Amino acid sequence: MKKILILGLMITMLLSGCQKENKEMTKIGISQIVEYSALDENRAGFIKALEDNGYKEGENLEIDYQNAQGDSATSQLIAQNFVSKDKDLIFAIATGCAQSAYNATKEIPIVFSSVTDPVAAGIVESLEASNTNVTGTTDIIPVEQQLKLVKLFIPETKKIGIIYNTSEVNSEIQVKALKQACTENGYEFVQRGVSATNEVQQAMASLADNIDLLFVPTDQLVVSSLPVIVDVANKNDIPIIASEKGSVENGALGTYGIDYNRLGYLAGEKAVAILKGEKPKDIKVDGLDQYELVINVKQAELLNINIPEELEYTKQ
Repeated sequence: MKKILILGLMITMLLSGCQKENKEMTKIGISQIVEYSALDENRAGFIKALEDNGYKEGENLEIDYQNAQGDSATSQLIAQNFVSKDKDLIFAIATGCAQSAYNATKEIPIVFSSVTDPVAAGIVESLEASNTNVTGTTDIIPVEQQLKLVKLFIPETKKIGIIYNTSEVNSEIQVKALKQACTENGYEFVQRGVSATNEVQQAMASLADNIDLLFVPTDQLVVSSLPVIVDVANKNDIPIIASEKGSVENGALGTYGIDYNRLGYLAGEKAVAILKGEKPKDIKVDGLDQYELVINVKQAELLNINIPEELEYTKQ
């Protein structure tokens, strides 16, 4: 009987130790709208912030990374799956994933990044206080910064075009901001909306004879179609000004962009604060206010655009 009691006690202690270990394992679901350099950097920065604050994957942290491959329905399924698995926190990268996560749960804390306007997206009430289970970091960049490049490199520009996904809230916001900035700076504004990648080439072809320069927003559908856009643009000697470094790496002339790794790190710090007890509704939504000038030197040479020698920039 004594041996049975000791064995039972050992089993109880073992089970309770496993329960304790499971309880201490923090479970985070990461939903990313599509594979793209800026968003990948965003995710890496987020994970680095967790590591720097004591959350080590495989030790006390379990990360479930899922990619929606650009499909909104898939992002919704991913969010619902995270909720069913009772994640401690969801990290949503890009507007579509953030909206899907918020639609799936009002209880599990959600931290987002790479969202241009979370208020317009309907996931927070304000940047100062979300009043929801959501907080995060925004990647909005004043378009005036990009127009500085137009004046610097292509001062003869008169018509500026843009291609954007009509179903993305953040894209519509950028279109509106660019249109206003163009009006204020004396540029004619031409826009083409698309709803699928197979529409991009035709949209770009229709713009080619009507613009002097193309602006590429932080629109996942558009940036994933950059090879097609760049090909048409180069054949028509049209410079491309982008919203982030990844687009410059893929053929745009230049950008005043932000560091998406740092943006993700900032989001990770917010996640740490939540895991330690703070409420998302009490954590301010913000972004980065430092911009990096990135120029594709080969593209500048191809378009016969001179880069001032005294200009400080990062080469791509």
